[in-house]
Amino acid sequence: MTWTKRRSTAVVGCAAAVAAVATGLQGLPAPAQAEPPPDNRSQLLDVSTPTRADRDKLIKLGFDVTEQADADSVTVFAGDERERSLLKSAGYEWTVKVADVTEQNRLDRAADARYAAATAVSPLPSGRDSYRRLPDYEADLALLAKKYPKLVKPITLPYKSGEGRTVRGIEITTNPANVNDGKPVFFLMGAHHAREWPSGETAMEYAFDLVKNFGKDKRITSIVHKTRTIVVPIVNVDGFNTSREALPKGDFSKFDYEMKRKSCEVTAKTLPEEMGGDCGNNPQGVERGTDPNRNYPGFWGGPGASSNYRSTTYRGDGPSILPEVQNVRWVVSNRQVTGLVTLHTFSNLVLRPPGLLAAGAPPDEPVYKALGASLAGANGYVNQPSYQLYDTTGTTEDWSYWATGGFGFTFEIGSAFHPPYAEGVVAHYLGQAPAPGAGKGGNREALLRMSEATGNAKLHSTILGATTPGRTLKISKTFQTPTSPVIQPDGTTKDPIIYTDRLESSLDTGLGLFKWSVNPSTRPYVAGRWGRDPVAPTQPGVTLTNPAGIPAKGQSETATFTIKAPPEADNGKATIKIGWNKPSVDWDVYIIGPDGKQVAQAASVADPEVAVLLDPVPGNYTVRVENFDGGETADWTGSVEFAPPTPASYTGVKESWKLSCYTKGGKLLGNRDVTVDRGKTVWVGDPCRRFKG
Repeated sequence: MTWTKRRSTAVVGCAAAVAAVATGLQGLPAPAQAEPPPDNRSQLLDVSTPTRADRDKLIKLGFDVTEQADADSVTVFAGDERERSLLKSAGYEWTVKVADVTEQNRLDRAADARYAAATAVSPLPSGRDSYRRLPDYEADLALLAKKYPKLVKPITLPYKSGEGRTVRGIEITTNPANVNDGKPVFFLMGAHHAREWPSGETAMEYAFDLVKNFGKDKRITSIVHKTRTIVVPIVNVDGFNTSREALPKGDFSKFDYEMKRKSCEVTAKTLPEEMGGDCGNNPQGVERGTDPNRNYPGFWGGPGASSNYRSTTYRGDGPSILPEVQNVRWVVSNRQVTGLVTLHTFSNLVLRPPGLLAAGAPPDEPVYKALGASLAGANGYVNQPSYQLYDTTGTTEDWSYWATGGFGFTFEIGSAFHPPYAEGVVAHYLGQAPAPGAGKGGNREALLRMSEATGNAKLHSTILGATTPGRTLKISKTFQTPTSPVIQPDGTTKDPIIYTDRLESSLDTGLGLFKWSVNPSTRPYVAGRWGRDPVAPTQPGVTLTNPAGIPAKGQSETATFTIKAPPEADNGKATIKIGWNKPSVDWDVYIIGPDGKQVAQAASVADPEVAVLLDPVPGNYTVRVENFDGGETADWTGSVEFAPPTPASYTGVKESWKLSCYTKGGKLLGNRDVTVDRGKTVWVGDPCRRFKG
């Protein structure tokens, strides 16, 4: 009561004072209006990043950078007006893709509730109608193993998570208990990143698909007979459980645990005042942990991963320090994983190595690119090397491929981290509208194609032989590889860290005659880099013809040029430059290819704007130059410069598998070196007859 009386008196007194003063202020200028309050809505922004340096700088600023990007922009989350001010002061421009992420998240969850209420059984293989929680995954894995014991074997990965959880999966094939059967292995995994819920769902649905349709679908029956599929739907169990059990906020704030990306381990750099609490309630919030998909040793410590332990892309205190990463490395190192897909969200991309432009094109690039195109043809995604998104280091397939030669891809699913279930899971998996794979088969068809590629002997290697029944064969090799030069917080670098891999897998010879599907004995890291020799001269540069007049602000004009084909010219790169030499002016550039589709753009504040085409298709191109700001006072000039293809740089280095033979009791009977290339078969006879040393 006292507070109410004092408040009432104060209001009356204030009103009287205002009335008394108002008459004395008549005729004076109106006071300036107060500035509007800051807009602290969390927003999704498409930030202009025309150069790789722009993208690297954006990551170093600590923004939550998504996997959605095109040639000249990348999508980031800005949690409030302060972060948008930081972007502006750093010189970035952007367009708003989602004006209120919190509200969008609320609408998405409401859509989930409506779909679940209206759906008795979904068209998915499991019939599920909503996102799983961690116990649901564990229950479904156990259910499949119990219901289909002739097709499914549980697998427990050796390293427990930071919070002590067990990471589980299943193996799917005929006679699954015989893990040393020599079949090629497809490794499918989800949820490296905690908030990317559709990734785990997609992996789990594929497992249901294989076992439920075995014996009913001829194609699936063949896949299950010929290959072994290992499914680990949730790699980052701690982070996923934290995200999935969190109260929905959707504002990407420090304590929005639903939007957590990283693992849950406390890093060595964590301050004392940030200790304590569990992953879903601690002083550091979502900043706690390490990004598992920046912690693999392949190229670790380079661009595209943060040295700041609070960043969403923190690379970790050292390479392969996370138990989650060690689990994946254990599977790849102890099985002949000839095919791998790691599922993520979002961006509708099929990504392949390299993640780092400076690493160079892999020696298998033509085959790798064609396989990626086949997968993208089913899910409707864009097929590209990871570096075209932006440089990343320490990622899954940038370790697995370069170390083992097994083809690996990242699928970036959908248009949000966890969009409505009916869209991000059902539509994308089955190839239904509004997913880009509508009518093409979707991610189901893409994964079936990857399973078939896993079993395709032209894409891996084969060892054949015959020996006494009941022997155990092992192939192994141990090697060391450097990380990237390790970028320090101040931008300097230190020497690479040398890490060791040991690959070892086994085969039970059964009746004596054996066939073993393996990866090539020479790892791609040492084999060299793909390229091609020019078959014609490089095309001379051309000057672009600027049409008469200057278009008004916001309008554009065009110029054209032609990229010539052999035998007249052979071009490995075309660089388009548009300049104007006046700071107050800004022109933007868009390049349209021979098929009428945009193939590049340069829309920054730089002068000149520069757009690059790699291995451009011969034909007629159009350059659309837009007067973004002030072009009425300074016209543009332009040119196209050409460079030849980069020749291949194959080293000629050949590595071997060490093939050893053992009795059931473990006695070594013989060993030899075996060298085998991709797509080749080697006959080793009886490897148990000869003993050396």
